[in-house]
Amino acid sequence: MNFGLIIIGDEILSGRRQDKHMAKVIELLAARGHALAWVRYIGDDRERITVALREAFASGDIVFSCGGIGATPDDHTRQCAALACGQPLQLHPEAKALILERMRDVAIEQGVPYEPDRADNVHRLNMGVFPLGASLIPNPYNKIPGFSVGHVHFVPGFPVMAHPMIAWVLDQRYADLRSPEHAELALYVFGANEASLTPLMEEIEARFDGVRVFSLPSVDHPERGLHIELGVKGPPQAAAAAFEHLQQALAARAGLRIQLAG
Repeated sequence: MNFGLIIIGDEILSGRRQDKHMAKVIELLAARGHALAWVRYIGDDRERITVALREAFASGDIVFSCGGIGATPDDHTRQCAALACGQPLQLHPEAKALILERMRDVAIEQGVPYEPDRADNVHRLNMGVFPLGASLIPNPYNKIPGFSVGHVHFVPGFPVMAHPMIAWVLDQRYADLRSPEHAELALYVFGANEASLTPLMEEIEARFDGVRVFSLPSVDHPERGLHIELGVKGPPQAAAAAFEHLQQALAARAGLRIQLAG
């Protein structure tokens, strides 16, 4: 199964907030032997969110959606999830209990009466309105849960909440999932351009089954200057053989200097 990530919010696209989710999700997945296959950034637009979630449900991938599950006018993810999976929205009884518990905790902390029937507190219950059949994702920060529908998992946009919730899903739902073994090997090439290396890259991908080649040119690196980071990735045995072939082919070319990437 592939892992995907959807990051929702106008504030990310406008630059008011910097995305902190992608790097952390890559880290969380890598620690468990997995890799991120794709990422989508979407603003607070119901139609676009619904389309993206419909595709996520249909993909069969494990997808994490960050943001938009609150109860303010710019939060649309819960409603879009219901439309995308074809289920009605309903107040989840366990989510209701957790939200009421959070209200009680806040009242005690602030030294004010606990008033669950007050209008603003009644409105807060909307944060527990999820598509029918959804399961909860516990929130260790403030108890307000996220939710899962199949393999699509919805968490808040706040990194302090989202990241431990994603870790919980990985450990509770996918602890036994094993991604195929994967190796990535690279070197730095000096004195060449991508065009001259393209036939070699194509040859390697055609010759070594399951191996993909990557090329990352840099024109102003502070230490290495003009160079290309050239590498292979794929099943360990095939990647090792492809990398050996790559090194031999480059060593046979005049005027090139190569250095193993750290």
